[in-house]
Amino acid sequence: MGPLGAFLFLLGALGALADICEIPEVDSHLVEKLGQHLLPWMDALSLEYLNPSIYVGLRLSSLQAETKENLYLHRLKLYHQQCLLESASSDDNSDCQTKPSRGHLALYLLALRANCEFVGGHKGARLVSQLKWFLEEEKRAIGHDHKGHPQTSYYQYSLSILALCVHQKRLHDSVVGKLLYAIEHDQHLQQGHLSVDTMAMAGLALTCLENSNLNPDQGQRITMAIRTARKKVLKAQTPEGHFGNVYSTPLALQLLMTSPMSRVELGTACLKARAALLASLQDGAFQNVLMISQLLPVLNNKTYVDLISPHCLAPRVMMRPATKTLSQTRVPEIISVTLKVPSILPLYKQSISVFAGSSLEDVLKTAQELGEFTYRTRATLSGPYVISVMGKEAGDREFWQLLQAPDTPLLQGIADYRPKDGETIELRLIRW
Repeated sequence: MGPLGAFLFLLGALGALADICEIPEVDSHLVEKLGQHLLPWMDALSLEYLNPSIYVGLRLSSLQAETKENLYLHRLKLYHQQCLLESASSDDNSDCQTKPSRGHLALYLLALRANCEFVGGHKGARLVSQLKWFLEEEKRAIGHDHKGHPQTSYYQYSLSILALCVHQKRLHDSVVGKLLYAIEHDQHLQQGHLSVDTMAMAGLALTCLENSNLNPDQGQRITMAIRTARKKVLKAQTPEGHFGNVYSTPLALQLLMTSPMSRVELGTACLKARAALLASLQDGAFQNVLMISQLLPVLNNKTYVDLISPHCLAPRVMMRPATKTLSQTRVPEIISVTLKVPSILPLYKQSISVFAGSSLEDVLKTAQELGEFTYRTRATLSGPYVISVMGKEAGDREFWQLLQAPDTPLLQGIADYRPKDGETIELRLIRW
């Protein structure tokens, strides 16, 4: 059966929609091709490329990388012991120059559960304490009157709650209460617009708390907040079928897959989302490792909530290394991309020549090598994040937005977006 035939068969199978979002079996070659994007990242030696979400995504998927997985988890453990648990070293030759973020730590705890491990012992207790202390700091930043904001984001706040929950670590009701209040008064969570990723992660964290009964005194509020989160996600569906956009859809589906909903609530939302998602898959829209690691569990009808009781011995298919096609070995053509920075004076605007298929990061690097243009990035789990352009740092509540001129925000980061010939990319400093 060809790709089109498989897709039509899938759409036919979707007609038997029940009261829960489920993904019928997807073309195994399509899933394997998606998983193969993760393999080079698992071989990368630099510590800055270690990403626990890769391990979590694979363990909850239908794929396996066998020895690569074991080695990758071993490296994750060494990294966190060295960079989080050991005292700061004055040795300039130390492999650990910066500590991992709290989001990185939360994902690491998810990775341990994906291997059916509970965090324990003295070292484990210190990891848990660090994450709990982070949540206490964020709670204070939000304030007793809820007029403040987390120093990071409600996404990181929710992810940290989820990570502790799957390890059965109870949090004080006041910490959980901040997230509940944010969902109940959605303007605090949305910052002027609905973030489907944040709402979905908040819903997953609360679903874990509900299933584990870790905060029984908040039980009724938790149940109502989960329903609110689901309704918000469903309401954010686009005419094309995505929740928010194509890259927030996997996490949204994870939330909608956690428990049954009425047919009135669901309608045709899941049907449309799955069709749109699979069409995007066939178009090769998923290249970012963090997005792929959130999607692979969905294609295996799994969610992060399954890490409460993971099935570590479930059969998975061994991945084969990707093979290069003839088109990948041909010399690419040269294209021209215009960079524009209107947020500084004098205004910067320059045409940059790069190979077709180059990423926006390649364009920025080339522009910097040519002179006059400068930029800096910070490493994140979803790839390099622009923090400075032309010497102008993004300040508090500011960020450098990437747009396809004149006003279309890019949905991908600089490492994943590939401009077309003649395209103009604008870097605009935005305050929120």
